[in-house]
Amino acid sequence: MQEFGCKCGKCHLPSEVIENLNALVECVLDPLRERYGKPIYVTSGYRCPKHNKEVSGAYNSQHMYGQAADIHCDDNKKLAKLIVEQGKFDQLILYPTFLHVSYKRYGTNRHSVLRKTPSGYATVSHRDLL
Repeated sequence: MQEFGCKCGKCHLPSEVIENLNALVECVLDPLRERYGKPIYVTSGYRCPKHNKEVSGAYNSQHMYGQAADIHCDDNKKLAKLIVEQGKFDQLILYPTFLHVSYKRYGTNRHSVLRKTPSGYATVSHRDLL
């Protein structure tokens, strides 16, 4: 949980957030780290609503619910491919220097893959990553 605390340094993780983060780690990140076999770094996990606003996060960001993490490694393209192959994710967003990956414990995971572009977000076909 140390990797996922809010960067504001002033808030604690609510129990629902901890449960969501545990699911994200158990279902997505730990299997991903095992398959990748090299370090994967979490740069953003939980964000309290105030901090999310300060960093210009989406108004309904999954980070505020403990359902998302921003991650990077030495080969983000390979990491994205592994996430799609693994199949357990809600949303994967490809940024130039990191990946945003989310997972929902309840409800339907969308398996949505997007790429951040200068004009917004573009849908990426799973086939383009595999």
